[in-house]
Amino acid sequence: MEVQVAVAQVPVSWDINQNLAAITRVLADAQRGEIVVLPEACVSGYDDNLSRLDRLDPDAVAGVLDRLAEVAASKCIHLFCGSLLFDHDAWWNAAIYLSPDGRRWTYRKINLATHERGRLSAGDELPTLRLDLDGGFLTVGVQLCREVLFPEQWQQLADAGAQVFIYLTHAANPDVPAGVWRSHLISHAAANQRFVVAANVVDRRQHCPSAVISPRGEVLGELPAGQSRVLRTVIDTAEVASWYLGQRRTDLLHLHYRGGALQAGAPACPIGGL
Repeated sequence: MEVQVAVAQVPVSWDINQNLAAITRVLADAQRGEIVVLPEACVSGYDDNLSRLDRLDPDAVAGVLDRLAEVAASKCIHLFCGSLLFDHDAWWNAAIYLSPDGRRWTYRKINLATHERGRLSAGDELPTLRLDLDGGFLTVGVQLCREVLFPEQWQQLADAGAQVFIYLTHAANPDVPAGVWRSHLISHAAANQRFVVAANVVDRRQHCPSAVISPRGEVLGELPAGQSRVLRTVIDTAEVASWYLGQRRTDLLHLHYRGGALQAGAPACPIGGL
């Protein structure tokens, strides 16, 4: 099945109305049935010390999400956007899916950044999401920012049926060596034989690209850092495979989730008799 995807690289600030204006500008050209991916926390705002979290208005965030839900429905698009969300008396770093028919789905970041710990709550699930597209169904898995550093989470999503990894990030740290996170994205795509659709914030200091990567690890398109741009391409889910995942030595090591925590199972008789 061929699927139209769009990666929107937009600026993000703590001014929610300014964020909404930037997002609606890029959505003006969105095409019916398209999957549109926006950066982490593009609705609420974000920075590397959560400097405005205490002044963030939960009702204002909810209002912008309601507005974007209306746009997704009117444009008939599948929209993924990031936001800090207040729920159950706590703030969460979340990716929100807004469907053409008004449905919503939320992924809550399970592996929080150092500056998020103690201020945000961590999710405890790695769910997949099935999209009802014009050409059929597509299963996706979502990851946020530093979760690029934990390959077992991506593998778990692939095992659960994800054909495409949707990745939202706010990666603009000049201390991270250039190219490292880009290499992680390529590796996750190639090792799991899945597409990666990644959106980063507009910032000249980007250390992770906004890009679309094929199951072979080919970069199908990539946006330049520091520019408000939209990358559009068509992906073909026929390229998705489980050739490598099917060759894993599960007799030696098997990763699985139990009670929300990742655990490693060892074989009954380890090599070497240890």
